[in-house]
Amino acid sequence: MRWLLALPLAVCLSAQPAVWKPLFDGHSLAGWRETPFANAGKVTAADGVLSLAAGHPLTGVTWTGDFPRTGYEIRLEARRTLGGDFFASLTFPVGESYATFVTGGWGGDIVGISSIDGWDASDNETRNYFTFENGRWYTLRLRVTADRILAWIGDRQVVNVEIAGRTVGLRPGDIKLSTPLGFAAYNTTGELRKIEYRLL
Repeated sequence: MRWLLALPLAVCLSAQPAVWKPLFDGHSLAGWRETPFANAGKVTAADGVLSLAAGHPLTGVTWTGDFPRTGYEIRLEARRTLGGDFFASLTFPVGESYATFVTGGWGGDIVGISSIDGWDASDNETRNYFTFENGRWYTLRLRVTADRILAWIGDRQVVNVEIAGRTVGLRPGDIKLSTPLGFAAYNTTGELRKIEYRLL
């Protein structure tokens, strides 16, 4: 009888997501490399913050370790300290492909996923608007499953798109250098901290 009573608890425990694992140690680029964008700004790590100084146009960092292709969440805190465009756009794996969670692109207030069925975040159904204040930290969270991509800024869900049977990919250009996982800023200085992920 005891195993019958214990079964629901075991089932519940097995359904819980894994613990969050850090991707940034807070003081170095261990596990990361500067993305080889032309005319990139300086990348530094100190005092718990990873800084992407404004480039002409892009500055970024790319993860060099293993990372899951699907069934994961990633979260971080980010802020824009200078400029008015995207400051912590996240390129990430989606099965056998990649996509980018754009944060404040096209002049500073558009968020969404590039690309879905060949359409950028500015032109597909993930297009959303968010006003980012320079100097303010925002919590960003992204979830990738086999059939859906979801994203939040703070408590606000800004992306919820079904991807099963659709074409997910990157927009043309240098953003491909951010694969398999990377952050980029465009003519803008961005800062990142508390970068971590977990399996679902």
